[in-house]
Amino acid sequence: MEIPLKSLPGGLAAVSGNMMTQSDLDLKETALKEDLKFYFMNPCEKYRARGQIPWKLALQILKILMVTTQLVFFGLSNQLVVSFKEENTVAFKHLFLKGYSGTDEDDYSCSIYTQQDAYDSIFYVINQYRNLKNISLGTLGYEHEESGLKICKQQYKRGTMLPSNDTLNIDVSTETECILLKPKELTGKKAELKLNSSFFSLEFYRLIQVEISFKLKGIALQTIHARELPDCYAFQNTITFNNRAHSGKIKVYFDSDTEIQECKDWHIFNSVLQKNTQYILVFDGFVILSCLASLILCTRSIVLAWRLQKRFVNFFLEKHKRRVCYADRLEFLNGWYVLVIISDVMTIIGSILKMEIKAKNLTSYDVCSILLGTSTLFVWVGVIRYLGYFQTYNVLILTMQASLPKVLRFCCCAGMIYLGYTFCGWIVLGPYHEKFEDLNTVAECLFSLVNGDDMFATFAQIQEKSSLVWMFSRLYLYSFISLFIYMILSLFIALITDSYDTIKKYQQSGFPATDLHEFLKDHSSAGYRKDRTSFPLICCCRRQQSDDNLILIN
Repeated sequence: MEIPLKSLPGGLAAVSGNMMTQSDLDLKETALKEDLKFYFMNPCEKYRARGQIPWKLALQILKILMVTTQLVFFGLSNQLVVSFKEENTVAFKHLFLKGYSGTDEDDYSCSIYTQQDAYDSIFYVINQYRNLKNISLGTLGYEHEESGLKICKQQYKRGTMLPSNDTLNIDVSTETECILLKPKELTGKKAELKLNSSFFSLEFYRLIQVEISFKLKGIALQTIHARELPDCYAFQNTITFNNRAHSGKIKVYFDSDTEIQECKDWHIFNSVLQKNTQYILVFDGFVILSCLASLILCTRSIVLAWRLQKRFVNFFLEKHKRRVCYADRLEFLNGWYVLVIISDVMTIIGSILKMEIKAKNLTSYDVCSILLGTSTLFVWVGVIRYLGYFQTYNVLILTMQASLPKVLRFCCCAGMIYLGYTFCGWIVLGPYHEKFEDLNTVAECLFSLVNGDDMFATFAQIQEKSSLVWMFSRLYLYSFISLFIYMILSLFIALITDSYDTIKKYQQSGFPATDLHEFLKDHSSAGYRKDRTSFPLICCCRRQQSDDNLILIN
């Protein structure tokens, strides 16, 4: 018996409501699939699908050229600074160190073996400082008239020593005496009185060290030939006569700390330098503008991706009553965009510092070089993202992504063994081998051995004063080389090879499907405009249809 629909008004409304709800859900799902499909396309596919011009791709290519050009200009300018510092340091050693051969003996410049040589070397520094303006070839001068040559001697307070009787009586507490010799005083009678005072009567068995410090000013004129404004420098020089070992050998150390300062008053009568500086400042301004545009576009893309992820998560929860896995959520976080944003921020800050340095308002060369160098590194690494759209290069990127977690875990385990060998070599071989004297040197030596470098010299330089230590050194080196080169290094390579084989197998048989891949699998992109005869030259690299089956990568 049929029941008329008029008798069921509530049932008709419910059926109609369910049909509308299902229709809205289907439309929402279709729109979401289209947006997801479009999000994971490469720039050329986006242009062919919706005619969207790949502004970010064009801007990244332009930014690579501009940032690299900017870095080259700054590197050439910084190279002049480095050469000026190094050449002045060498000149100071020849000027103030008596008998300097031109080559440092070790970590110290030269050494002294007699008392007379010690006195001669100290007074040689004083005389050279006094006659600096007459003997120096550089643009050097004293800091100011109130500064001068500061000489400090550090020694034990009192004591007596009779080595022939094996007798020692000494107070280990130290005292420091200092004297200041100003440039004006060195030319008068006061200088003779100070130089003949008891201060310069040294008791070498009590003497720990003599330190001579002085500050000089200089101007780098070579930058003018490179069409740049000159820099003013302050050189804080320290000469240390180290007698801490009391071994009959005084080591002479020379240290020069260079500080770039703003020239207070300068006038250069040549408009070429001013114009060249202005052109470079304008170019740096364009670099900042391009990085700002890139920063805005990439930040916008990350925000849109976050909104798209939120839509997908909510829809999946509404339709399938379960949450999206963490791996699928990470698909929406584009690590390349994050890298570009970090690079843009560093480039903007570095460019501002570079402009201030160019205008001679700042002298932070080290900070600027770190920022510009790191940002250029990130910019070139970011090119890998666009190479990943081609199947051949995509294998490399996917292999790196797949092997990175395994490699990091493996390095943690191998690092424990490496640290054990480092500490062991330092404490046992340190007194008998120069490459094991401190922890940093030991770590560098072992890393060189892992790479097969300098093996014979490491074996040969061990001192044979102790037979036990010599035998231990052989066991230590042979076991380390065998363990790390033949086992650990081979396993390290095997991890990467295994990841590569896995990726190749996935490309042949298909990648493991996730919820996101299953959601997009049956979606057709027929609504997109596939065939376009006119599009920018930058998108002329059409991909093969077989490339579209690769895993989604960000």
